[in-house]
This record gives sequence, C-alpha cells and structure tokens, in this order.
Amino acid sequence: MKKVKVAIEHGLEGRYLYSAVMEADEVPFGLNGTGKTVAEAKEDLLEAYGEIRAMMSEAGEEYDELEFDYYYDIPSFLEYYSHILSLAGLERITGINQRQLSHYINGTARPRKSTVERFRTKLSAFAEDLSSVRIL
Repeated sequence: MKKVKVAIEHGLEGRYLYSAVMEADEVPFGLNGTGKTVAEAKEDLLEAYGEIRAMMSEAGEEYDELEFDYYYDIPSFLEYYSHILSLAGLERITGINQRQLSHYINGTARPRKSTVERFRTKLSAFAEDLSSVRIL
C-alpha cells in the first residue's frame, strides 16, 4: 500500500468551499475532490479514486492501493475540527485570537506564513503534550 499526501484546502471562490488534492509524485494519475465541507471533499476524492481503480482494472493495468495522508490549511483545519476544538481553546493553545481565527474560517482573511508556522508549532506541541497524558 502506498501512502500519498492529500492537501485539504479552503477555497474562497467558486461553487465549492473545500478541495482535497492528492500530490501525484509517486503514482501515474492525479486525484482531487471538492465539496461544501471537508467531509464532502474527502468523500468526492474517494469516489474519484474508486472510479480510476475501476478504469485501470478494466484496462488490465496494475495499480497500487493508496492510503491517504491528509493535511490541512488553517481554515480547513478549523472547520473540520470545530465540533471538537473551540476557538477559545485554540486561542489559548496557539496565541492567535478568536476573532482572527474566525476570519480564517470565513475566508475574510488569509494567515501569513509566520502565522501558519506558529499555529503548526503550537498545535504540534499541544498534541505531543496530550499524547503523553496517562489516565488511571
């Protein structure tokens, strides 16, 4: 099974709000999905994958089974995990105020590279800390 990266991105224009785009460096085809939510974009990507596998199978071509490794831009991450992580909690974790995080979700602002790096660093540190927690 081959692991491939898929970028989940928040689109500011057009009919769909989210896209899931596979990096096609190691396979002979590209895949993408779109949807009004992150879940819909992922589902659309998986449907496209099923269709291309069926076409390759019918043509007698071999293909690798793929495992998708999703990564997110900040707006997509915030939308996808909004039912678990509050903006107040994310403000405490990342140091980015709730109003700014809300602007990213709604597409009224785009984070700078330095903000993305701070978000990633602080969130990773929190995840590492959380993974070391032991419950008795």
